[in-house]
Order: sequence, then structure tokens, then C-alpha cells
Amino acid sequence: MTDESLPDRNAARFERTYDAPVELIWELLTTAAGLDEWFAPDGFETRVSELELRPGGQLRYTMTATGPEQVAFMRDTGNPLSVVVRKTFTDVRPSTRLAYRSLIDFVPGHEPYEHLTTIDIEPVGDRTNVVMTLDPLHDETWTQQHRAHRGNELDKLATAISRRASLASGTASQSRQP
Repeated sequence: MTDESLPDRNAARFERTYDAPVELIWELLTTAAGLDEWFAPDGFETRVSELELRPGGQLRYTMTATGPEQVAFMRDTGNPLSVVVRKTFTDVRPSTRLAYRSLIDFVPGHEPYEHLTTIDIEPVGDRTNVVMTLDPLHDETWTQQHRAHRGNELDKLATAISRRASLASGTASQSRQP
């Protein structure tokens, strides 16, 4: 199911290969519990309140600044420490592609607008390759900051995968004990 949206010609492309099956990556990208584990840059936490996984469906979550630098940034830009973030899915192809438009409504002195993110997922043996494509924001400073945050989030996705693998191996070894 898709509402085709093509990335901007100046879009950035982030690529990561994770030691995890496609199914786990998809779960972490498309469930409230999965997103709550990793979907915020360092110094922020996320709590999903709405998730309707279909083109035109909404993802709504509250992102709260928790780190000192992030708290200072939010205060300096006149934003509250917690903000509700809204995304609208434009493309949902289970286990292969996810795309959404984010409402950018938190930039002081700038009119709200939408921003496209596309995530392509591909199995590579027992690993999974993830390619995230990000359109630029309204200026270079905000674009670079956004790209840094998204790169950090992809690193946090690796941490969530490792945590899940550790939990699974701990559970497996406990179930084998007499």
C-alpha cells in the first residue's frame, strides 16, 4: 500500500547493516513498544500514543527532553520540554519499506511544513540492511542538526537490537536449565 512520495534530489542517505532479522527490524520500526525503545535522539525519550500503520495513518508520540543540553536547547528555542510529534505514513510495505511525512511545526519564526523520510529494509543473509533517506529541512543549519539526530537514532536502533538479542539469549539459556 502506497501513496508515492519521492525523496528530494538533495536528500541525505543513511545506510546501516544490523545483525538482526528483517522481522525484528520491522517490529522496532512499526510498533509502539519498539519505537519507545529507540526512536529519539540522545537526551530525549519517546512515548507513542497513536500508531495506525497504513498509508494516511498517523504516528503520534510525545518526545521529552531529558538531557541537560537538550533541555537547554528546548528552553532556548522557546519550546516546551515535551512536544507532541505527528507523522503521516505515505508508504507501508511490510518488512521492506516505510515512508512518512513529519509535521515540522517547532521552528521558531517559521511556518509549519511537512518533511519526508523513507526507510528501505532488505535482508542480507542473516543480517538486515536499512537505508534511511531524509529530505532537507528549510535551511542548512536545521538540516544538519536533523541529520545528526537521525544518525544518532539509527545508532540507538543498533543498541535496541543488541538489548533484544541479549534478552532472547538470556531467556533461551534460562529455559534450558533443569
